[in-house]
Amino acid sequence: MIPLRGMPELRERDDLAVELLRAGERAGGFEDGDVLVVAQKAVSKVEGEVVRLADVEPSDRARELAGDGDPRRIEVILRETRSIVRARPPLVISETAHGFVCASAGVDSSNAGEPETLVLLPRDPDASAGRLREALRKATGVDVAVIVSDSFGRAWRQGTTDVALGVSGLAPILDLNGQRDSVGYELHATQIAVADEIAGAAELVMGKVDGIPAAIVRGVSLSGGGTGADLLMPPDRDLFR
Repeated sequence: MIPLRGMPELRERDDLAVELLRAGERAGGFEDGDVLVVAQKAVSKVEGEVVRLADVEPSDRARELAGDGDPRRIEVILRETRSIVRARPPLVISETAHGFVCASAGVDSSNAGEPETLVLLPRDPDASAGRLREALRKATGVDVAVIVSDSFGRAWRQGTTDVALGVSGLAPILDLNGQRDSVGYELHATQIAVADEIAGAAELVMGKVDGIPAAIVRGVSLSGGGTGADLLMPPDRDLFR
């Protein structure tokens, strides 16, 4: 994992691909087969997915769910929510329009760049990943896969880990169904979320307070295609809702 250091605070309409190229060059350059992991907030900021609390008027529902929290923040969460999965004011677990189930619909104030500001998830993380990949390919001639990542909690584990929201240039799931283990047992339900594993590994060198919004993961030898949506649990297999 190679952290991409020295990137500036990003704003709407900044050229993220150019900043990633500059940081990549400082880190020794990109190589064919690299996976570039980019934090969701970097993508969202340049795409303008930022809300200022001063511009938000909370609804009655937001005030109800806010408890002792800020109802304006809850209002933004509700706007990003397809359905509420669980709520314990001021905590809201919701399903986003993308199909992600996460705390606060992915709305977050950390690393927002300005006080009283919230960063939303990208509208289409797969498209964002694809645009970055194509820009890097055109600039360098190098084939680099891209993952747009974010930190998610998990219903059955403490703590958060980074996962892949958007993917371009690699298969996000390694399906081992039908293969046999070392003693000949045929695997029937083994799918490995490799895009999530890569996102989690990259977060080890990106961190939450170090101002490093991207990293290169090298040596994983992945190929194929797919989207971040491939990692979503189908409703008929979802035992938590």
